[in-house]
Amino acid sequence: MGENSNKVAFVFPGQASQYVGMAKEFVEEYPPASEMFDTAADILGFDLKKICLEGPADKLVQTMYTQPALFLHSVIADRFLAENGIRPHCGAGHSLGEISALTAAGVLSFEDGLKVVRMRSSAMQTDCDNNPGTMAAVIGLGINKIKEICESIDGIVQPANFNSSSQIAVSGEIEAVDEFMAKAKDAGAKRVVKLAVGGAYHSPLMQSTMKKLEELFEDISFSRAEFPVAANVTAGYYNEDKSPAEYLVKQIQSPVLWHPSMEFLASEGVNTFIEVGPGNVLQGLIKRSVKGVELGSFEKPGQLQAVRELIEGK
Repeated sequence: MGENSNKVAFVFPGQASQYVGMAKEFVEEYPPASEMFDTAADILGFDLKKICLEGPADKLVQTMYTQPALFLHSVIADRFLAENGIRPHCGAGHSLGEISALTAAGVLSFEDGLKVVRMRSSAMQTDCDNNPGTMAAVIGLGINKIKEICESIDGIVQPANFNSSSQIAVSGEIEAVDEFMAKAKDAGAKRVVKLAVGGAYHSPLMQSTMKKLEELFEDISFSRAEFPVAANVTAGYYNEDKSPAEYLVKQIQSPVLWHPSMEFLASEGVNTFIEVGPGNVLQGLIKRSVKGVELGSFEKPGQLQAVRELIEGK
């Protein structure tokens, strides 16, 4: 990684970073990308490459397609960086992105990571269909007040994503989230926005997903991490004395502690964050939360030199 003082974290995006045409440059310029898409088609049972490159957008936004698409793009990008000698000191991923991070760290094989994503995404889709729910983002209201409002509502609604120092998302039943939005506005929130999501992620409405993942993990083997990964559920590194399965199962109904995780990595000396995969959502969140760090993205091969220069401090 060169003789420099930069400490680099790779961060991997979750849902909402997908777009039609994602991974196109890798498919065109990097032969292993097509091979990985072929493997994915065998495991998933559908042509993910066609959905990523051609859409339609209303199909790509469905959880059962979105999550594998994000995983593929991120893992292909990470493999390209690895082949060019660029590795991080540590990593993290937002929700689904945590599986990408664990695959990049060698904890999960590509094939096993994809099997986990397949089960997670199809089970979440089922939970969304069977337990209608939604999410809303709140800007400019403290966490204690948000928790207080959630607890005052007769229905399921709870904090789901601690995205930045000023943005928190809640998740739950549609009527409960609607009531929360009205009360949050009355309490002085700067902005309350319903999110364009298929269901109540990171809430008790995802019950069957937890059970299905627990069963799947009985047949999945984990390897020692090549670099430490920060867990959404603890905002600290995975404990090597615990199975990664414990973290990934718990994550389904627990809040994503993204902002605390980024503060933790900064406290560990990370001063450069590279978003590996589609979009720049995570850079925006980190920029609003952690001061004095460098941010970059790697979503296509043409960004390799810019990433190298950022890491080398040029």
